[in-house]
Amino acid sequence: MSLTKITAKVVSQEKLATDIYSLIIEAPTIAADAKAGQFVSLYSKDGSTLLPRPISLCEIKKSDGTIRLVYRVVGKGTKEFSMLNNGDEIDVLGPLGNGFDQKTSRAILIGGGIGIPPMLELAKELQCEKSIVLGFRDATFLLEDMNSTDGEVYIASEDGKTGVMGTVIDAIKEYGVKGDVIYACGPTPMLKAIKEYANENNIEAQLSLEEKMACGIGACLACVCKSKEVDDHSHVKNKRICKDGPVFDANDIEF
Repeated sequence: MSLTKITAKVVSQEKLATDIYSLIIEAPTIAADAKAGQFVSLYSKDGSTLLPRPISLCEIKKSDGTIRLVYRVVGKGTKEFSMLNNGDEIDVLGPLGNGFDQKTSRAILIGGGIGIPPMLELAKELQCEKSIVLGFRDATFLLEDMNSTDGEVYIASEDGKTGVMGTVIDAIKEYGVKGDVIYACGPTPMLKAIKEYANENNIEAQLSLEEKMACGIGACLACVCKSKEVDDHSHVKNKRICKDGPVFDANDIEF
């Protein structure tokens, strides 16, 4: 797989919810090699913003060479990206990281908050029976896209206005969702709970970790997580989320 930095053209951008945007860009060399669970780094045009911003791949359309990125505005860099319009250009590096190891076993896909977008491409790529469990704080997004896949969709929300009131684990228990392998992306407390649930029920789990990154290519060690085994690169019990992940076997990492 090749790593490519290109100047990509914006195809479209729309606002999905408060501070949540969907950006589609032309990136044929990246789309050709990308898979669900990987990410790209977007570069700001502001000289004072040196580091790129990592954003997960939401959809990959190899046929027309585009990638879709759904992201939340959290700072100066992502605020700049939210102002992009059709025809604008942006520098992109990718695809980065390791994606999901896709199995043919009955799957449970779990996304929480801004960890939901990577689940859309995974739902499209997986060739197996699948259930999709989504957790929202309040406002929902990407539901129409998720409902267009062949997976059954279940929802949990903190305010209880949509689906089960509570967490994704509450939704799994409430609806009796079953599976042989779990794929998940979301905030750390959610991933920790999923690891515990998977171990209690003897289910394989692959977790995509959310972490602030700097270089995005594994050189700076700014985005490490605790690992069960000693890492060959750092020689301590750490893994680089950007390079060794962002997807890990749940039992290979410690929370």
